[in-house]
Amino acid sequence: MRAKKDPAFCAYLMRIGNGQEKTNSCNKIEIPNNFVIPFTEEIESLNLLFNVTYPNFHTFYSNPSFITSHIILTIKNDFVDEINDMLIHKSPNDATVYTAIDETIKLNDQCQFEDFLHTLHPANLPPYRLILKKICPIILLRNLNPTEGLCNGTRLICHDFKSHFINATISSGDFTNKHINKT
Repeated sequence: MRAKKDPAFCAYLMRIGNGQEKTNSCNKIEIPNNFVIPFTEEIESLNLLFNVTYPNFHTFYSNPSFITSHIILTIKNDFVDEINDMLIHKSPNDATVYTAIDETIKLNDQCQFEDFLHTLHPANLPPYRLILKKICPIILLRNLNPTEGLCNGTRLICHDFKSHFINATISSGDFTNKHINKT
């Protein structure tokens, strides 16, 4: 990705990996300023991060390799949700919304806890409201059919949406460009 196009960044990563990068008095590696997007205000900084990661987004959005060859890594799922929302919002296509059905074990508790269940974001499960658009990248969260390339972590590009399935293409790995119609 970036290392292929930025020899200074590649050399920096190699020095870190080889234990050769200088550390400060707390034995921490300091990230050079030219690798850091300064924080000013949350929305402004997120927009800057987005624009640096996806330059000319509206020009290249319809090219799936452009979308999948750029990535923003975060340390918390809350940040992922915020960045995903930004990507979806900036995408020019019409949105399709999938809504989960949350149920309590005891039917008597359903009306009392339904709204609460909608606010939970358990790991390895999609959100209560999943908003997708064509050419949108998604990552599979569970092993559906490993022999067909549908494993936890598989990256796909959305093409079409029906009420109970997503039409997509695998965008990386041994099954790249394989067409998928799954519920």
